[in-house]
Amino acid sequence: MDSGRHDPVADDGRPAPGATGDRSAPDGASRLTAPSATVNRSVPDGTNRRPAPGAAGGRPGRASVKMRATTGAVLVVAVALAAGAAGLVLMVRESLRDGLETQAEQRVSALVAQGLATIAAAPANDETTGGSPASESPASGSPTGPAGPVEDAAEPEDDDDDEPEDVVWQVIDADGAVVRASQPLDRSLPTEDSGDVALPGADHHYLVATGRDAGFTVAVGVSLEDVDNSTSALVRPLLVGLPLLLLLVGGVTWTVVARALAPIERIRREAEEITGDRLDRRVPVPASRDEVHRMARTMNRMLARLQTSRDRQQQFVADASHELRSPLTSIRQAAEVSRAHPGALPDGELAETVLEESARMSRLVDQLLLLTRAGEGAVTRTRQDVDCDDLVLAEAARVRRGGLTVDTTGVGAGRVRADPAALAQVVRNLADNAARHATSRLAVAVRESGGAVELIIEDDGDGIPAEQRERVFERFVRLDEARARDDGGSGLGLAIVAELVRAHDGTVTITDSPLGGARFTVRLPVE
Repeated sequence: MDSGRHDPVADDGRPAPGATGDRSAPDGASRLTAPSATVNRSVPDGTNRRPAPGAAGGRPGRASVKMRATTGAVLVVAVALAAGAAGLVLMVRESLRDGLETQAEQRVSALVAQGLATIAAAPANDETTGGSPASESPASGSPTGPAGPVEDAAEPEDDDDDEPEDVVWQVIDADGAVVRASQPLDRSLPTEDSGDVALPGADHHYLVATGRDAGFTVAVGVSLEDVDNSTSALVRPLLVGLPLLLLLVGGVTWTVVARALAPIERIRREAEEITGDRLDRRVPVPASRDEVHRMARTMNRMLARLQTSRDRQQQFVADASHELRSPLTSIRQAAEVSRAHPGALPDGELAETVLEESARMSRLVDQLLLLTRAGEGAVTRTRQDVDCDDLVLAEAARVRRGGLTVDTTGVGAGRVRADPAALAQVVRNLADNAARHATSRLAVAVRESGGAVELIIEDDGDGIPAEQRERVFERFVRLDEARARDDGGSGLGLAIVAELVRAHDGTVTITDSPLGGARFTVRLPVE
């Protein structure tokens, strides 16, 4: 029985996530609705596509180094200058306030010294209601009170002038009534030190200081007009000067960074032109002895290494191709002669040629693989204690079977941590090389010296010229090309020795032998 509800499905028959069925459909079929889904109708398949970075609506690219450096410098200087300017204004204003506060306290002390009770009991001026200002002394013309002169006492003002003087004072009794004042005020001054006070008719606040004597309180107010005016006079040049200074800092930073980045831009343009077949090109080196100069020199040295590696790789491929082609050519020639002239070759010569040349190819491929493994560090992954004297004595016995005399009197105990197969290959290659070039005699030795083990193999052959002693460790190098090829040498034996010894953190050197030939010395660390 159909319940009237249908699960929403997509075009492939699967339920559409988040869709709901519409039961109001006249045919009873559910209509799918997705209130929160939106479709980009500009794409034919209706899928939403994210804008590419840097395109309109995408994530904006980062600003240049010049812009970031300039913005950072301006922001840092702006914060520092703003903090310094604010501190300067506050310090100046506080210093001026301290001066006015000292002035008010001195006035309070002067009035208290005259006696507040005496001042309060003096006859009041009929024109004042809440006390009267001090009268003028006819002799001196300075304001005086009942107990003597009062400095800076305000002169009587016209009734219609309600603006307080810069310095005002009041004597207030215990009931809070003003019994004496420097001038009439619409309100009494505070009887406690309360900071700034706004007086009616005054354009600026007043700083109030108080004192007590004989049940009376004297309050002296000093106008902060000078403080406000001085602060305004200091702020105005700061508001003009600081933006100009920031513009100067931004301009200088932009110029300096642009000049510093100019060599990098030249290096970048040149680096873009360098490709795999143009490794002979170099980036420009600036004359300044700074970080950019060192970076350019480092890049040029890197390019030189890449060029050398590329050249060696190309030479290696060419030499390997040539070495592999020689046995293939021999096999092909023998096969062609055998097919063209069936009776020209003795029985079995074709098979012997194929076996000999294939063995030569097999040795060459094995040596190439060993060189590759040595370059990747695979030959030193398994290290164990190896007795070098056993390896040397075994190779000496093998060489003796070939008819040469081998002196082993110099073989002593020597143990190192190394890969046994790799170290055996080193000794065998050196022994084969010495046997190939010796006249009749070899000498081998093993000894410990200075925390290392030395393996020495020397012969009585013609030796190796001093200028060729580094070159013989390169791949496919034969000092006697024809003889080396005839003797089965591939030119890889000493290259393999150098790679394996280097992989074991050792060294191999060539010197003159007392026997008259070459002496190969391999030095391996004990640990």
